[in-house]
Amino acid sequence: MLNSFYFTISIELITGFFALLVSIKVIGKRQVSQITPFDFISAIVLGEIVGNAIYDQQTNAYHLIFGVSLWTILIYTIEKLSQKFQNHRKKIQGSPTFLIKKGNIDFNQLSKEKLDFNELLSLLRERDVFSVQEVEYAILETSGEVTVIKKSLYNQPTNQDLGVDVAKTSLNLPVILDGEIATDNLDILGYDETWLKNKLTAENVDNYRDILYAEWSEEKGLYVQFRKESLA
Repeated sequence: MLNSFYFTISIELITGFFALLVSIKVIGKRQVSQITPFDFISAIVLGEIVGNAIYDQQTNAYHLIFGVSLWTILIYTIEKLSQKFQNHRKKIQGSPTFLIKKGNIDFNQLSKEKLDFNELLSLLRERDVFSVQEVEYAILETSGEVTVIKKSLYNQPTNQDLGVDVAKTSLNLPVILDGEIATDNLDILGYDETWLKNKLTAENVDNYRDILYAEWSEEKGLYVQFRKESLA
């Protein structure tokens, strides 16, 4: 009885492996970094079909093949419809989102995508961008990656290319995020809230809560972006 149980699991596991292999060939392969939320859901469902079939004694290899085949046909059909009809593709896989447009952070889009400022900054750093000042456009792709278009000022040849000796690059850190002072970053920079408020006063800023984003650089000084409503 025990040998029969392990034999059944082995058959279903091998069947599931080859069924998934065929499914991948039919649906098409993508790099992991290019997987969309729809692809992720598809992979989870396929895994559940195979996993449940292996340990459910009432499910045999034929049931497994049927389940994987039906799901593959469904996904294949949706993929083909997505390629043919752009509106259908947007509904299923979503569309790119502008997180930064014309140098301004779009707070509403950040909120819709369930991203906070620290996550945005992390995504920018993955693209070798360490200051929001350098960004003209930042686009969140359907794969979850961010495409960055820098301002023309920052697309010049580097100082290394020109053979120019420059001072050591300073660290750019956010000091205000969504109207809240980033005290941890101030500690890293070696400053406190009093210093920051004095800097804001020098910039004619009365209330730091009106600021959407502010960062400090020893090289460039204080960069401030206000909430749109505070400018009205």
